Amino acid sequence: QVQLVESGGGLVQPGGSLTLSCAASGRIFRINAMGWYRQAAGKERELVARITTRGTTVYADSVKDRFTVSRDSAKNTVYLQMNSLKPEDTAVYYCNVESWVSDYWGQGTQVTVSS
Repeated sequence: QVQLVESGGGLVQPGGSLTLSCAASGRIFRINAMGWYRQAAGKERELVARITTRGTTVYADSVKDRFTVSRDSAKNTVYLQMNSLKPEDTAVYYCNVESWVSDYWGQGTQVTVSS
């Protein structure tokens, strides 16, 4: 049974920072990439950032230069460092693991940016 456990969400003021973590446990065959998606109220889920096993990263244009994705392969953990947060970053953030067999999703963690 594969489980993705996310942590680090919460309420932060505009301009503040948060770090999300996602630890994957269980048997996952051949991970290709790990990353983060988000879904704001009334909107579709969108890619935020993704990192491959080789370290290649992809970011949504809206978060470039503000967010940083990283991973600890030994721990099967992916992180999202979010700086200079804006109200439009408010959403539920979901961890994602892509493997040769399947995609796996976390339960989501709420990030609210508000004064």
